[in-house]
Amino acid sequence: MNAKKPLWAPDEKRKGQANMTRFIAFVNEKHGLEINSYAQLHNWSVENIPDFWAAMWEFGEIRASQNYSEVVDEAALLTGEFIGVKWFRGARLNFAENLLRYRDDHLAFIFRGETQKSATMTYAELYDSVARLAKSLREIGVAPGDRVAAYMPNLIETAIAMLAATSIGATWASCATDLGPAAALDRLGQVEPKVLFTVDGYFYKNKLFNTLGNAAQVAREIPSLEKVVVVPYATEKPDISLIPNGVHYEDFLAEEDYLPLQFEQLPFDHPVYIMFSSGTMGKPKCMVQGAGVLINHLKELLLHTDLKRKDRIMYITTCSWMMWNWLLSSLGVGATVVLYDGNPNYPDTGAMWKLIQDEKIAVFGTSATYIHYLQKQGVKPGQDYDLSSLKQISQTGSALSAEGFEYVYREIKSDLHFNSISGGTDINGCFAGGNPISPVYAGELQGPALAMKVKAYDEEGNAILDQQGELVCEAPAPSMPLYFWNDPDNQRYKNAYFDYYPDVNVWRHGDYIVIHGDTGGISFYGRSDAVLKPAGVRIGTAEIYNIVEELEEIADSVAIGQAWQGDQRIILFVKVTEGFSLTEELKNKIKKALKKDASPRHVPAVILEAPDIPYTFSMKKVESAIMNIINGRPVLNRDALINPESLDYYERILPELQS
Repeated sequence: MNAKKPLWAPDEKRKGQANMTRFIAFVNEKHGLEINSYAQLHNWSVENIPDFWAAMWEFGEIRASQNYSEVVDEAALLTGEFIGVKWFRGARLNFAENLLRYRDDHLAFIFRGETQKSATMTYAELYDSVARLAKSLREIGVAPGDRVAAYMPNLIETAIAMLAATSIGATWASCATDLGPAAALDRLGQVEPKVLFTVDGYFYKNKLFNTLGNAAQVAREIPSLEKVVVVPYATEKPDISLIPNGVHYEDFLAEEDYLPLQFEQLPFDHPVYIMFSSGTMGKPKCMVQGAGVLINHLKELLLHTDLKRKDRIMYITTCSWMMWNWLLSSLGVGATVVLYDGNPNYPDTGAMWKLIQDEKIAVFGTSATYIHYLQKQGVKPGQDYDLSSLKQISQTGSALSAEGFEYVYREIKSDLHFNSISGGTDINGCFAGGNPISPVYAGELQGPALAMKVKAYDEEGNAILDQQGELVCEAPAPSMPLYFWNDPDNQRYKNAYFDYYPDVNVWRHGDYIVIHGDTGGISFYGRSDAVLKPAGVRIGTAEIYNIVEELEEIADSVAIGQAWQGDQRIILFVKVTEGFSLTEELKNKIKKALKKDASPRHVPAVILEAPDIPYTFSMKKVESAIMNIINGRPVLNRDALINPESLDYYERILPELQS
């Protein structure tokens, strides 16, 4: 068998300048080691978890008024505990203080909307704005442990509100204004916030969406709210008379400049964020996270992303998605964060590439869905735009095909680090991802993240290589949830991750993966709760999508398993590209491609044309909703979908599929 050929490998200059290389030298000197590769560093990090996180604390220059007495409860590590493990016991620090360590004229934010709206803010201006807002929050009684929430677009004001809240020790929760009021209430209503930040509207595809009515509905139905702060975005001075306890942002903000900012010093496990699951299987889970998010984000930004102060970083995201929280931690590195709000393909598919060119963005983050769309449209950004500033593309959200990797290097830029990452809202970070000192192979994340003891398990709980299995993590990490909201006995927490393998205590994440023995890379095959099992053979849905969606006639697809005659059959729904239709000829073409490039077992029993495919707000396909419909079960939460009307088709054809 021929050795795999990498799509890209860093040259010696790039490796020499990488933060990862500095970190290896730091660890080698501190511990008398001779580590000289990422694989060796990762092995050391998972075998010496306390030493790794202590090194990361020092290398990341965590600011704390009181140092820790113990990195982690090592007895808990030995017994395999996850829930309730104490990290950095004795430390006192503030999350926001670590993101506001720079207070100079370097740009902290560049905001660009898809309209003509734009803004910039320096680190000095950011510090001043946070101080003014924190003073106002303190004056209305916001204290450590109170919840402050946002129902906002991706604006600078959203970031200021988060920093002001966490500077006081309040716990932050947010969702974007493109969620309907019911979906926002499902999330924010559970955590009983004292203050809500919201907005008068947002723009999408150059269309104004007035959201004051939605904000008023949310505010009316959360009795804990004492103040609703309305940021003007769509208009200069919106009418907020219908908003209970409403106040304009400018009127709420303290008038004084250059106020001192008091950072509340808190234990490491003080709640910083409440993150929400997608809610596709019922009411979203509310996951409470502490300062472990800070040290984990610094690890991922400094080491895995190789972010430096001179860099400008951007992610296509909203404040409903953990990538927003991750992006804002770039402030702790002192980089410039570019916030974009709107449709990334407006007015055309060149919008993001023009933004990268104009703003000289170094790190651009996006989803597999976006890259596959560009590939399907034949877009050639490298040919049409000056991408000389771009040193890395970070990609997450769902599995990207090998052809998607190849497209990036062929049509975007041949000399960049393509950093495909995967983790979850649950850990506000990555189980697997890239690093700047190793090669990139098509269809593979470069490896497990540092200090993440990631394995692939078979159904019996055995670790396997070069076979598809469940992604598990065999040791805890600081950014794992402290607890779930309103889960006093931790039962929901246990059910979510620890019940699948009853004989061994590991975090089972719900992703279907292969760990490659030759490269150490990891390929993802979709959510394991959507794994297909015709005749008992496990098939990841991404295996089907990666083949079917390469066909020019197919714009999108979704595969589900239907219980059928004592077994399971695969039903494939395809959304055809404009100008095509699902003929018998096209069905046969799909079947032949799957049989040839995958196996006969991958060939669906039924292929149907669907007008649309359901997606979450973080652009992940929702197989589970269709699977529930086709198997006669209720869809528990349509509001978790960006396009809930797409489900109407699947409900309409159910009688046909049951006959």
